[in-house]
Amino acid sequence: MREEEKKPSSRKLNMKRFFKKKWIFPAVYIAAAAILLTVFLWSQNRAQTPEEFGYEPNPDRQMSENDALEVSKSVEQFKWPVTDVDAVEVKTPFYDSTATKEEQEAAIIDYGNSFQPNTGIDIVAKNGETFDVVASMSGTVNRVEEDSFLGNVIVIDHGNGIETRYQSVKDIQVSVGDKVSQGQMLAKAGRSLLNEEAGVHTHFEIRKNNIPVNPLNYFEKSLETLEKDQLDTSSDNGNEEADEAEEQENIDNNNPNNVVDN
Repeated sequence: MREEEKKPSSRKLNMKRFFKKKWIFPAVYIAAAAILLTVFLWSQNRAQTPEEFGYEPNPDRQMSENDALEVSKSVEQFKWPVTDVDAVEVKTPFYDSTATKEEQEAAIIDYGNSFQPNTGIDIVAKNGETFDVVASMSGTVNRVEEDSFLGNVIVIDHGNGIETRYQSVKDIQVSVGDKVSQGQMLAKAGRSLLNEEAGVHTHFEIRKNNIPVNPLNYFEKSLETLEKDQLDTSSDNGNEEADEAEEQENIDNNNPNNVVDN
């Protein structure tokens, strides 16, 4: 019996000695605090919804279709208005006031007794046949006109005063108000009275605030590049609209029944 009584007493003594150590109680408190904190955070995470973390859908932050179009537009680069660049060539180049005399002469269009600088590039197929005319860049069609002098006209608006023009076309596939994608077919290359010497061709222009620029300088460049460029507004090309109107009036007065054979 005495040995059995001694065993409990010995255990109690060891426990007392253990708890008398100075580091025991701080360690116990720290461990207990860590456990309580862990349990608290776990319960909060379980109870909290995604909205409480600020992940709820916010209509103001959602990208609209227009935003997506703006992003797409800024990434696009001007392309040739044809499906196969290797199959075409420039018949009449853009008239550049800073070019050499020979280059300027090549860019003059001779119509009857008048001469006018070319405000775009006239593109022909190397085999002399017609070809598909496609959108150089995505945008909205804001003008479609039957015009025998210019060979019919399509104008596409790209925003911020920038537009592309397609003349000397036939079999037009788009209407005013249509939203077109880059590379979408617009028409077929045709003819014009203005530049009959070019034969079957299409006249292509890029304009900023109605000022024509050389398309060859902007192919493979973004819309933002042209937006940032400062243009020379003193160029004679800026008066091309008035020249066209005057030329058209003269044609209508002298040959009112002239129609381009598409």
